[in-house]
Amino acid sequence: MDFSLTESERELVGLCREFAQKEIAPRAPLAWEEGRCPTDLLREMGVLGLLGMLIPEEWGGIGMTTVGFVAAMEQIGLADQSVAAAWQAHVTIGSLPLYLFGDDAQRERWLRPLAEGRALGAFGLTEPGAGSDARGIRTRASRRDGGWVINGRKTFISNAGTDMSFGVTLLARTGSDFATFVVEKDTPGFTMGPKMRGIGWRGLDTRELYFDDVWVADDHLVGDPGLGLGQFLRTLEVGRISIAALSLSLTQAVLDMALTYARERVQFGQPISKFQAIQFKLADIATELEAARWLTYRAAALRDAGQPFLREASMAKLKASRIAVWAASEAVQIHGGVGYMLDSPVARFYCDAKVLEIGEGTNEIQHLVIARTLDC
Repeated sequence: MDFSLTESERELVGLCREFAQKEIAPRAPLAWEEGRCPTDLLREMGVLGLLGMLIPEEWGGIGMTTVGFVAAMEQIGLADQSVAAAWQAHVTIGSLPLYLFGDDAQRERWLRPLAEGRALGAFGLTEPGAGSDARGIRTRASRRDGGWVINGRKTFISNAGTDMSFGVTLLARTGSDFATFVVEKDTPGFTMGPKMRGIGWRGLDTRELYFDDVWVADDHLVGDPGLGLGQFLRTLEVGRISIAALSLSLTQAVLDMALTYARERVQFGQPISKFQAIQFKLADIATELEAARWLTYRAAALRDAGQPFLREASMAKLKASRIAVWAASEAVQIHGGVGYMLDSPVARFYCDAKVLEIGEGTNEIQHLVIARTLDC
């Protein structure tokens, strides 16, 4: 398959590479250490047009292909996984529901600021009692006074609590059905907990959200009131491609670090890169990375061609995330004691790796999705 980029896409990927190296790489590690979301970097990305990559120009975006987005993600994620995670969540599940299922008024009101980089998008699905089992959510929306009253709780929600967040698009029960709603920041009854602390992605703003008799008007309902779950699952397919791309960037980053260190570290009179044990680790990482890269770009190309890509997105996410966790562990092993110390860049990427097997559908869910396509 041909995964070639257009000239304008190559220029945009080059812009991402330059911004990542010059702006993100020097500044994001401190934000990771401090546990804060560097919205200054995200705002700068918005000025460059990078927050509306998958949204057409008509609504303030740049209309990039999915293949182009994957290529750009590889560049951003090489510099920092937290910034890349916030960015991909905004571009996919934070923005696409409004584009794919919203009406023109909703796109003008909420999507345009997201695509133009003036606001940060978030989607609320996961709850304390429902994650992989999306049908198990308990947050409810009931008709009242010409609108809807929402009650419930969401957890592990990214991008909702920053100083540039617009609010959250969420999934709620409407009796036996599910619907998608927009709840804007500062809506009465909508509150959130403190920033949660994870093993990695420390620069990503992740919180619990609470909805206590939150009233929203009918124009806050996105799409068909009975098809909310299906709408979200369609969006999640794209999110899985972006997590696969994020995984590629992490694997490439730790491979680069391991190569550099192995060439510089001398033991027994020669660089450790000369020892077969180290060479085989590096060769395995490079080979598995290339295999995962082809899976990911194929899934992206299928979406761009308007063809079904559910299975391919799940395969890419499963393979790429699994390889990222393994590669990060091998890279730390190559670094030895230096890699175990948290002030080492490879340790930061090691901490960031594990969530790739969990976010946007656990790898166990990916196995189920793939198995169903095989008529198991």
